[in-house]
Amino acid sequence: ALFHLMCVWNVLIQFKPCSNDATGYGPIFEEEPLDIVYTKESPDRHISMNCRARANPAPTYRWRRDNWEIKLMELPNEHYSLVGGNLIINNPEEKKHAGIYVCVAKNMYGTVISKEAKVKFGYLEEFPDEERDPVTVKEGQGAVLLCVPPKRWPAEVTFRWIYNEFPVFLHPDKRRFVSQSTGNLYISKVEASDAGNYSCYVFNPQIGKGVYSKFIPLISTEEKKRYKADLVVKFPDTTAMLNYNVTLECFALGNPAPHIVWRKIGATDLPASAQVSMSGALLHLYNVQYEDSAGYECEAINQKWQDWHQAWLYVEAAPEWAVTINNTQKDIGSEHTMSCVANGKPVPYIRWLKDGYSYGKGELKFSSLTFEDSGMYQCIAENYWGIIYASAELRVIACAPTFELNPVKKYLLGANNGRVVIECKPRAAPRPRFTWTKGKEVLFNNSRISIMFDGSLEILNATRNDEGVYTCLAENDRGKANSTGTLTITEATQITVAPEDTQVMVGEEVHLQCQASFDPSLDITFIWSLDFRVINFYLEWKHYERIMDSGELKIMNVQLRHEGRYTCTAQTVVDNVTASADLKVKGLPAPPGGVRVEEIRDTSVKLVWNQGADHGSPILGYTIQTRDFYALTEVDWKDASTSPTPLGGRSVMADVVDLYPWMEYEFRVYATNGFGDGEASIPSMKIKTWDAVPVVAPTNVGGYGGKDGELVITWTPVQPQYFYGKKFGYVVAFKPHDDVDWWYETISDPETRRYVHRDASFRVKSNDFQVREFQVKVKTFNSKGDGPYSLSTTVYYPRDVPSESPTDVYSRPVSSHEALVWWIPVKYWRKYDDTEPGANRIFVPASMNQTRLENMLPDSHYLIEVRAYNGAGVGPPSEHCEMFTKRAPPSVAPQMWRYISYSGKKPLFSSLLLCSALLCSAVQVMFRKTGYITGPIYMTGWHFIDFPMPQVGDYELEVRGRYEGGDGPIRKIRSNVCFCLIGMLENPFHFSVMVLLGK
Repeated sequence: ALFHLMCVWNVLIQFKPCSNDATGYGPIFEEEPLDIVYTKESPDRHISMNCRARANPAPTYRWRRDNWEIKLMELPNEHYSLVGGNLIINNPEEKKHAGIYVCVAKNMYGTVISKEAKVKFGYLEEFPDEERDPVTVKEGQGAVLLCVPPKRWPAEVTFRWIYNEFPVFLHPDKRRFVSQSTGNLYISKVEASDAGNYSCYVFNPQIGKGVYSKFIPLISTEEKKRYKADLVVKFPDTTAMLNYNVTLECFALGNPAPHIVWRKIGATDLPASAQVSMSGALLHLYNVQYEDSAGYECEAINQKWQDWHQAWLYVEAAPEWAVTINNTQKDIGSEHTMSCVANGKPVPYIRWLKDGYSYGKGELKFSSLTFEDSGMYQCIAENYWGIIYASAELRVIACAPTFELNPVKKYLLGANNGRVVIECKPRAAPRPRFTWTKGKEVLFNNSRISIMFDGSLEILNATRNDEGVYTCLAENDRGKANSTGTLTITEATQITVAPEDTQVMVGEEVHLQCQASFDPSLDITFIWSLDFRVINFYLEWKHYERIMDSGELKIMNVQLRHEGRYTCTAQTVVDNVTASADLKVKGLPAPPGGVRVEEIRDTSVKLVWNQGADHGSPILGYTIQTRDFYALTEVDWKDASTSPTPLGGRSVMADVVDLYPWMEYEFRVYATNGFGDGEASIPSMKIKTWDAVPVVAPTNVGGYGGKDGELVITWTPVQPQYFYGKKFGYVVAFKPHDDVDWWYETISDPETRRYVHRDASFRVKSNDFQVREFQVKVKTFNSKGDGPYSLSTTVYYPRDVPSESPTDVYSRPVSSHEALVWWIPVKYWRKYDDTEPGANRIFVPASMNQTRLENMLPDSHYLIEVRAYNGAGVGPPSEHCEMFTKRAPPSVAPQMWRYISYSGKKPLFSSLLLCSALLCSAVQVMFRKTGYITGPIYMTGWHFIDFPMPQVGDYELEVRGRYEGGDGPIRKIRSNVCFCLIGMLENPFHFSVMVLLGK
């Protein structure tokens, strides 16, 4: 019966033409179910699994649980119901309803299934009721309080610790850390204030429930010792998902509390997205990328020891479509291939479904499609991190040929002696056989005429004799159809004036000619392109202009980027012809390409590059530039030292020397020709030179003896570029002057600038007649070895504070806010307005015998005191030195009045300035010829003063009052009168100014 129905259907459609008007299509999901975590405490006593698909006709829905179909139609069910495509689970029970669900949508064109959704029942059990044992620890030691969280789902919870009573939560800091992996509380060094009761609090955000443990007493005993750094929280090898965030944990016990340092192995710095928090215990990597995959190291450092841990971070990715499938309509009997490609790590596994059932894997190939191959296909890509679906409909059709949608063109044009192609593309399935006629003549393939595979007719070297009416006949086993068009032959288009090869300098203008002959019944268009890129005259109007009456191209202000092959295309609706010419632009050389480092050493690298275009002038040489890790800006490039030197115009490699070991560098190269320096290349990839033994010792090594047997040793730290390797630090060596053996201390912090050694035997005893002397030196080290020592320095341990006060204390005011004083250290305060305990203090080295006091108040009476000091303290004061600061400069500019007076060699007018300056001891007048300063004049007292004007011209005047404390604001005088009078004189004359002081 089925065979009979199929045959009848085939007969019915045998002579039916193909049509694209069908509006039906298979299901396409618009909403798919999602994973759900349900808890017994939920106020909703149901679970809704949503599913909605778009299809025509509308689809029907079914659901499967753990690959078993849920019977929703046959029998009533007290738990399951279907609302539209949504599955409602009423009064869920874990044993009955937990599992994997899929939605199935179906219509007459096929079936699709949704992605899987899990229903799980969340829970968080209570902590056991047993009392927790107390933890006893000595002050200064580290402590670990175990959380031992109860069973739970989902496993992702947050941990906090309660201190003594709820809701007082412990705030993590440098000493205290709560691991979000285990929940344990870590205290690097216990202090007396840490004693108390602690409870672990576990909160599950997905189910909104929290529980806490019984209190754990922490008892501290009084014993303060120093303990080495000991890493107790160490992140394991971790796999992170691409574009997600990951957090690595490290925490150490020790006294003093260790300092945590993070590093990316093989790199000079952490990734740009990295962030360190919780006083160094957490390393957050945001939006993780493949290049973040590497080894990471955390190092715990304190004054007793350093401990480190390394583990690897792997970055993987969920599947993501690179090539997917689309709805396809194919002819019966044709070949077809369906392929999906997905990116991901690990590489995703590809499998197929057809109408909801497994259909194979890899790539689907059909050698001869049948109607049974029609349906809904789903491509599924999955790996450890996820699963993705792609759906498409394959529709196999069969129909008689039809030209309804794509007939042969009614009127056809072809160029004389050209190639003519008349398309014939009916809709037909299977592919039809093609026959062409001209009038009543049937055409066959020959040297000039051929029928192409797709049915089109090709005519070579067409002439007027080929004009006429052409008909295409298409026929298959379903039927036949034909379509007709008329061909007319026109004159061919030809280039009459072609552009010529041209050479031009940068900044010049050039014209490229292009003219063509064409059939007068047609319109012609000229199109210009540069290296096969069509020139957009609207956007590039600053440099390109097309002469409208012809095809001529004008290029203005030619730049190097305009060099290349220019092609003129003369185009009509029938044919087109082209002509090309090369434009050479002379100018600065092009940037070299392919800059790369081939060999890396500790202080040098081998750099290789490709030569760029010389742009009409031979390259004279190359310059290599470097930018290291400590460059301040993106443009902070420096010329590098190279071998050989200099680099000739044919160089393609060189050794870059005099580099810092263990430093991140990038390189670029630029060329020089007769026109100058060209543009620099794209920077090379960043590399890091090999590490080496440090060669720079700390400077300014010194120190002093303090109280209670303290020996303080100081130095200036080495700059980071001189570390030359990882694990950089200092070795401090010291010994009493008369001892033979040196004492050594290792400092692992490269930024440390002082070390304090305490030893009661260092104190000066009562029977010591002199201060004790110590020899001190400091050297550097890194993972490759030790660097050189600094020069030895003598440090003195004083018997007591200085016993004598400084003498010959002298001071001198400089301005209203500053003064110079001799001897050190200095304490100064206003005699009547300030108290001595609140005095300003300044300390200067013993090698100096003067200093500058700043931020003093003007016109004030100051007392100055000088004391000597050493490591033991401050000596007695000197006698007080008294000093008055200067008055402040005037705050108001002089006021001006002008009137006319006689002066000079001729009885002509000049300007006389009448000035009133408030509280000024002097007035400064500066005159300038417009645009040029000619000189200042200072005037004091009540008098007139004449000064010569250098030459005839326009002048401007400025006047300011001044005191001992400084200059007041400037008053500018617009010399309009001077302009008029000076312009009338032929010879230099004297300019009279009267200055009046006082109010």
